[in-house]
Amino acid sequence: MDYITNLIHPVKESIVEFAKALPKGSLGVTIHFIKYSQNIEFSSNSVAIIGLPEDRNALNNEGSGKNLDAIREELYQLYTGNWAISIYDFGNVNIGNTYKDTEVAVQEIVKTLLNQKIIPILIGGSQALTYAAYRAYDTLEQKVNLAVVDAKFDLGAMGGSIDSQSYLTKIVMEKPNNLFNFTNIGYQTFLNSQEEINLLDTLLFDAYRLGEVKNEIDIVEPVLRETDLLSIDIGSVRRVDAPANRNTLISGLQADDICKITRYAGLSDKVSVLGIFEYNAAFEKEAQTSQLIAQMIWYFIEGVNYRSYEFPSLDLRNFKKYIVMIDEETIQFYKSDTSGRWWMEINLKDNNKTKRRTLIPCTYNDYLTASQQEIPKRWLVNRRKLG
Repeated sequence: MDYITNLIHPVKESIVEFAKALPKGSLGVTIHFIKYSQNIEFSSNSVAIIGLPEDRNALNNEGSGKNLDAIREELYQLYTGNWAISIYDFGNVNIGNTYKDTEVAVQEIVKTLLNQKIIPILIGGSQALTYAAYRAYDTLEQKVNLAVVDAKFDLGAMGGSIDSQSYLTKIVMEKPNNLFNFTNIGYQTFLNSQEEINLLDTLLFDAYRLGEVKNEIDIVEPVLRETDLLSIDIGSVRRVDAPANRNTLISGLQADDICKITRYAGLSDKVSVLGIFEYNAAFEKEAQTSQLIAQMIWYFIEGVNYRSYEFPSLDLRNFKKYIVMIDEETIQFYKSDTSGRWWMEINLKDNNKTKRRTLIPCTYNDYLTASQQEIPKRWLVNRRKLG
């Protein structure tokens, strides 16, 4: 942990003093500020806020990642819930002489925190740094499920330089390839070519249109239950709710939509990194975006605090089982008595005809769809992926 403090500049004293002067029970009073001189014992049940004031490769959004203290001031004023979780603010990553230097620093910081079972909350500039967070999983030797909230797929030309609208190609193509699944949440069809939409389908990746998400926000909860890294482009939120982004649009997710998404991410037993990118204070209006990002972080932390770490294959005592027959297919559903969350079972056969079963998260609506003698789309997509 001492190593990464050399890569970070602590929160300014003026901001610390502002936080400590807030009323009792506010987040700013309870947060732990990291300084070079401190030797802090970190709890594994904790989150760490890290600012990324890096705007290089933030395509058409130069200046993003500046004045991150505006977000901190809004966040610190919020009151904590009945939380047992520890919250740290590490300050901001030192910007390197080159973008690559910053990328390496972010990768090292995230990797160190992951090894300590601490969840990094990254706030700042170029969403291209999603790649650095993804590469931090390399040493964990695990497959990574990446979910991105974005109006665009961020696919660029192969072999091109990395930026905020092309980093996904580098993640997909570069070795070691640890990506198991990618999901886009909230894409807008007219901003993505049909070739890109078809490519995601060919790669067996998932994508949810903005209209789908707004009409039924709960459809993203099962996705986030399986996600390791969640990256959010604040430009995916409509301009009236989050103006602090040069690429923002009049259409997009609403403020309450994005807060629900981050709460679902917090409740997920798997999400281990959250990134909120492309904040550009130069386009801010009356602290709207900084307030929204603060609330997104608050909801994420609350979700983490209430994680239940439940899974039907571990213990069925707190689950109800529902069996649905559709033609020759039998689908078994499991509902948690604790959280009300749902899973469904996919039965597979290996080459030697040995059966194996896989449980995937789903929604109550998936169960209702099956009850109406229609195989849920989520079941079909996952059956195709799993072979």
